[in-house]
Amino acid sequence: MAKSNYPKFKAFIFIPLLLLVVVCFMYAAPASDFLNNKKANTAILVKDSTMSESHVSEAFRRLSSLYGQIKLDSLGLTQTAFDYALQGYIDLVSNGAIKNDHILSIVDFSLPSTKRRLFVIDVTTGKLLFNTYVSHGRNSGKEMATEFSNDANSFKSSLGFYVTGTTYSGEHGFSLRLDGKEPGINDNAYSRSIVMHAANYVNENIIKAKGVLGRSLGCPAVPPSLHKAIINTIKDGSCLFLYSPDSFYVSHSKMINQQVLTQQPVITG
Repeated sequence: MAKSNYPKFKAFIFIPLLLLVVVCFMYAAPASDFLNNKKANTAILVKDSTMSESHVSEAFRRLSSLYGQIKLDSLGLTQTAFDYALQGYIDLVSNGAIKNDHILSIVDFSLPSTKRRLFVIDVTTGKLLFNTYVSHGRNSGKEMATEFSNDANSFKSSLGFYVTGTTYSGEHGFSLRLDGKEPGINDNAYSRSIVMHAANYVNENIIKAKGVLGRSLGCPAVPPSLHKAIINTIKDGSCLFLYSPDSFYVSHSKMINQQVLTQQPVITG
């Protein structure tokens, strides 16, 4: 009697287990899709120098949505700076120049030094990690950075795209090397010792006392209270873009004058 009932008992256990597996799969699939969609903004992160123009345009379209999602306009970052930053970022990633590819940092020199014009964005999670003050070179201007140079001893900032390098301890303490990726525009950054470092003149008290932020010898210096956190976040191969509506840069940079995007940035300044 026991033997004849065993198959029925086995089926009684197996069928509910099978249904449980099916239900779990049904719920797991959307969860998997959600995780994949969460990373959809960074479809470009597959490094492939042979990517078609349509794939590049799609990556730009997806990443463009971050501007509104993070409300970067309300924080002062201009749409033009953001669009150009995406364009160069996509180019660098697709050509394998970027290792730390979930981070995009933008310095918007169309803003005065009294504004928080450094934006560090995690493009994978869609979060703004840092928004703080950053200096420009002493010969680039006082409140506004309006003059730029790639020359040694110019004490001016250099615009354009950089790939962050390694950290070191130097004259200004914990610092970050920067590799300028635009020939004739910022490719002398390494020889000029243009790095990211902390500076006591980059803080709100200086702004309150003097009406402007302190200036560097050309380095994008950041507040001492944040410099280690910022540098550790963006180090080792992320994209850093220094923007200004400077006519020479806008007309000569090959990285922001590519005709591969479905929607080209509009120069506003």
